Formats: sequence, structure tokens, C-alpha cells
Amino acid sequence: MSLARAVATLCGIGLLRPAPGTWGSIAALPPAALLHLAGGPWLLCAGIGVAAALGLWATASVTAGAEDPDRPEIVIDELAGQWIALLPVSFGASLANAAILDLWPGWLAAFALFRLFDIWKPGPVGWADRRHDAAGVMLDDLIAGVFAALGVIILGVAYHAAILL
Repeated sequence: MSLARAVATLCGIGLLRPAPGTWGSIAALPPAALLHLAGGPWLLCAGIGVAAALGLWATASVTAGAEDPDRPEIVIDELAGQWIALLPVSFGASLANAAILDLWPGWLAAFALFRLFDIWKPGPVGWADRRHDAAGVMLDDLIAGVFAALGVIILGVAYHAAILL
């Protein structure tokens, strides 16, 4: 397996069936926790940048000449998008001086919302998906991650407002 293919498929996780995107999102969770534990939300932010850059390179490399580069086995985009969705949880844990796994409802919300937006592809997520190039492969999941992160923030605010009442 070439380095580009290993990166694009997360060392073969994208070859799992059914639902390789879901497997890629699940695989993104443990390294997100490790990044948070090692350096907090800022290291997770740096990880997102590295994953996005490597993902763009790997996707462009393994799909060169393909009519549609958004092949199911490419899941590095799910990793980057899922990490974006988890940013509010990471920042929340850091600000509250809480253990990252104590915020497990936020993890569930981030995972579920990211999968929802990645599959549904509303607005700009769908626009990026329709680009049919390596940038579009990455962008649709990055945007879905932003939408999911906003949803996590809204749910977190609603939860904390409700317990204060």
C-alpha cells in the first residue's frame, strides 16, 4: 500500500464495509482524545490542519485521473471533519478543567451530528461535494464538521441553560 493510499484510507479503515465513512469517523475518536490529552484543544486544532493538508495531498494523489475522486474508501476527510466536530468538547473540557471523557454526551452529539451533516450534505456541504475534485472531497467533510461543531455548541448551551433553571 502506498503512503498516499495509507493516509487516504486511514491505514485501510476505509476498506471496511458497510459504511466506510462511519468507520472512519469512529476511528477518528481515539486519536482526538489522545491529541486533547497530550496538548489540549490547540493540539487538536493543529492536528486538524495536518490532517486536512495530508488529506488533500493523499486524495489528490490516489484519485489522479479519476472521473469522481470521492471514493468511499477515502476516509481521511472523515477524520478531519470529526475532529472539527469535537473541538467544542475539547475546548469545553479544557475551560472546565474536566476530563475529556467526562463530556461523553458531547462526544455522542459530535459524532451523530457530523454523520448527519456528512450524509445529508445541506447547503455548502453539498456544494463542496459537487466539486468532484480532491479539494471538494476534503471540504465537504470540513464544512460538515463546522456544522456539527455549531450543533454541539447549541446543544451544550441548551443543556447548561436547562440545568440552571
